[in-house]
Amino acid sequence: VQLQASGGGLVPTGGSLRLSCAASGGTFSRYTLVWFRQAPGKEREFVTVICRSGSTNYAGSVKGRFTISRDNAKKTVYLQMNSLKPEDTAVYYCAARDTILTHCPTTEHNYNYWGQGTQVTVSS
Repeated sequence: VQLQASGGGLVPTGGSLRLSCAASGGTFSRYTLVWFRQAPGKEREFVTVICRSGSTNYAGSVKGRFTISRDNAKKTVYLQMNSLKPEDTAVYYCAARDTILTHCPTTEHNYNYWGQGTQVTVSS
């Protein structure tokens, strides 16, 4: 399974971006899909997850501003980011786990497939 993230860029405070993460190989509909991010000098942190069922969970810092969605036919997960803030500046990583389990974790070690990351920079 390979994941390819795209859509990052430079936006002003208050702007929007949509990240995409396309998968190849495997059975996409089985995946739990997650976005993490890593800001300079900080540890990677959970942003949002979408479960096999379609249910979602968000970090408190992005709730109400970010929306995760998936298109199983296109084998793609999206992250719509609105009302961006300078503190959202980070490299964003998509990841997937392929399991029959319905548990929808938010910690890195649960995910075995990772994209390469895409840079999001929000100017103040």
